[in-house]
Amino acid sequence: MEILFLDNHLLAAEKPGGLLTQPSGTSADSLEAQAKHFLQQRFCKPGAVFLQAVHRLDRPVTGIVLFARTSKALSRLNQSSRQRDFRKVYLARVEGRPPQNTAMLEDWLVHDDFRARVAAAGSAGARLCRLQYTLLAEGRDSSLLEIILETGRYHQIRAQLARLGNPILGDTRYGARQRWLPDAIALQHYRLSFRHPISQEEITLQANDQTVRLGLNRS
Repeated sequence: MEILFLDNHLLAAEKPGGLLTQPSGTSADSLEAQAKHFLQQRFCKPGAVFLQAVHRLDRPVTGIVLFARTSKALSRLNQSSRQRDFRKVYLARVEGRPPQNTAMLEDWLVHDDFRARVAAAGSAGARLCRLQYTLLAEGRDSSLLEIILETGRYHQIRAQLARLGNPILGDTRYGARQRWLPDAIALQHYRLSFRHPISQEEITLQANDQTVRLGLNRS
């Protein structure tokens, strides 16, 4: 676990692929459990540690996860998230090449059987999803995209890129044929910008992007 930011109110860490964001009620490890253990050791806290994820990443996705260390910080960050004051940037390595160098994707998605499904507008439970992608680099049979989320829906990036015809490498759930790293797909929450809930300082965090970028050289 790599710590990207730490103060009295927040902790941000980089999650590896294959690790849960939060405990699932099973014996499986999670980033939250690791972060709590780190805080107990760092500050010699013998009892329970308050730590709550402000957002989650799917198990096979890597990148930045932000945690609140106090209930006050959590409440304010949740409000900022609802007001879409967070700016989230992802990197994705996808099969093939998208039809345009940059575009805004809009789809109606339904949460269905542990995956997102594209549906017609007005379908029961369907929610409008938007993201903007930009082509950064091309390999022999894959492309590196930068993705800016306009909405944050369940499996949104994975489903929308698959709908485009460019599934994320390793994402067999959404039709990928090319393999990636064990227990991971080639999708990373790369950059996060937000206002500190207490100081109101503008903060930008950036993850290590070498895995997704250097992987392009293997094409």
